Amino acid sequence: MKLNIITPLLVFVLLLALASCKKELTTAPTDAVPESLIYTSADNIETVLNGTWSYMNDTYFSYANPGYTTILRTSDAMGDDVAIITNKYGYRDAYPFTGANNQTRLNAIWTILYKVIDNCNNIITKIDAASGSAEKKAQIKGQALALRANSYLNLATYYQFSYLKDPQAKAVPIYTTPTAADTEGKPKSTLQDIYQLITSDLTQAETLLGAYNRPDATKYKINLDVVHGLQARTYLNIGKWALAAEKAGLARKKYAYMSTSDYYSGFNELTNSEWIWGHGQKPDQNTASYTFNFLDVSSPSSYYYSFMADPNFKTLFDENDIRTKLFSWDGLPSREGYLRYAKFKFRADQTGDIVLMRSSEMTLIQAEGYARNADLTSAVQYLNELRKARNSNPYNLTGKSQQEVIDAILIERRKELWGEGFALSDILRTQSAVQRLPYNDANGQPIKVTVITPDGTSKLVAAKQHTTLKFPDGTAFIPNSPYYLFNIPQSELNTNLNINK
Repeated sequence: MKLNIITPLLVFVLLLALASCKKELTTAPTDAVPESLIYTSADNIETVLNGTWSYMNDTYFSYANPGYTTILRTSDAMGDDVAIITNKYGYRDAYPFTGANNQTRLNAIWTILYKVIDNCNNIITKIDAASGSAEKKAQIKGQALALRANSYLNLATYYQFSYLKDPQAKAVPIYTTPTAADTEGKPKSTLQDIYQLITSDLTQAETLLGAYNRPDATKYKINLDVVHGLQARTYLNIGKWALAAEKAGLARKKYAYMSTSDYYSGFNELTNSEWIWGHGQKPDQNTASYTFNFLDVSSPSSYYYSFMADPNFKTLFDENDIRTKLFSWDGLPSREGYLRYAKFKFRADQTGDIVLMRSSEMTLIQAEGYARNADLTSAVQYLNELRKARNSNPYNLTGKSQQEVIDAILIERRKELWGEGFALSDILRTQSAVQRLPYNDANGQPIKVTVITPDGTSKLVAAKQHTTLKFPDGTAFIPNSPYYLFNIPQSELNTNLNINK
C-alpha cells in the first residue's frame, strides 16, 4: 500500500532549500539533476543533509507551524507555566488539549519527523559507497545518524507514555531504509525497539564524530557535544541515570553559563556561550523566527503575543534571582493583568535564532541523574551551580528526602527552560500531571496587581490566569492521560493500514 507521509524529498526541493548558501549548486536547473547522481559523492550527500536540516526547520505548514519549532511550542502550550491568550491565533487548541482536532499541526509534526528520517536513511545507506574522504563521510554519516535519532526521540516522547511506564507499549513505526511512494507502511514498534535504535544511532554517531571539529559559527551542525546531549536526554527518558549524568557532563564542558546581560538579551543569538545546538536565522531565511511572534511578549512588532506566564510560575523564583526581572504585568488595553515573561525577544531585523540545546539543561540532567541515583550531595552540587549562576538562593540539602531533591530539580527545569519546549515532554517522562492552579487570595478571589497603562496611569486589576484548568471532558488533570499524547494524523491512518496491527 502507498505511504502518504513517508515519501522521499524531491532532489529539487533539497537543492532549492540550500541554494542561498551553496550558490554553485544552482548552475544547472534543479529538476535536471537525477537523484541517482546526488548520492555519488560525499559533497553532494552533504547537500542532502544540509537541505534536510533546512526542510526540518524552515518549512511552513501554516503560520502556527513553522517547521520543527511547532513541536517545541506545542509542548510549552500543553504544560503548566504558559498561560495562552486563547483569542489569539496559534496554539489555542494545544493549550486546552483539543489538539486532536488540528489536523494541520498533526500532519506537520508527523511529516517533518518522518521526512527527516527518510532523508537520513538515504544518507546512512548510501554514504559508504560514495566518493570522498573517509573523514568527510564519517562526519556526514554521524550527523545523519544523530539527526535520525533526534526524530525518533521526539516520536517516542510524544506519541506514547514514558518508557518507564511500559517499554513494550507500541508507539510509532520504525523505518531504517529509504522508502518510496509504493513502500508498504509498517506497524507501530515498541518503545523498547525505538529506544534501542536511538541509542544505537547515537553510539555510532559518537564514534564517527569523534574527530569532527565544528566551527563556532555553525552550531546548527551536529558535533560530538550535541550527540552527548542527545544521549543524556535519551538516558534520562529510559532511566539510565548514571549514563544520563555522564553524557550531560561531556556535552556541556565547553559551554560556559551566559552572563546576566546575555540572559536579558532575548534568547535569539546562536553565538550565546551556553548554546550547544541551535538554528540560525537571517532576514532572507527566517521561517523558524516566526515562533517569536508567540514567545515575544515585549516587542510591539510581535504579532500574536500570546505565550504569557502563569502568575503562579513567578512565585517559584527568589526575589534576587536575575530571572525575576523578566516579569512584568501587562497594562495594554485588552491585556491588562496578563503576566509577561520577556525571555524571548525579536532582534531588530525581526529574526531570532532558535535554541535547541543549552549547557544549563545539561547541568540539570546531571543534577537529576545523580538525584535519581540517590547521590543527593552531587545532585545538589550541580543544582546549586546553576542557581548561583542565576543569583538564586542555594538549595539546602539538610533534612531533605530524595524525592524532595528531585522535585526541586524539576522545578528548576521549569524555571530555567521555560519556552524552550520541555514542558509536556517532562510531564510525560516523569508520569506527572499538568498543574494549573488558580491565582486567588485566601477568599478565593483573583489576586489584584498593579499595571501601568499606556498613558502612565497606575491601575489595580485582577491578575489574568489560566483559563483551562481541566481536560475537555471536564475531568481533572491526571498522570498518563491520553490527552497528553500527540495523535497520528488521519492522513497516515488512512494510507498505512498496517499501523495498528
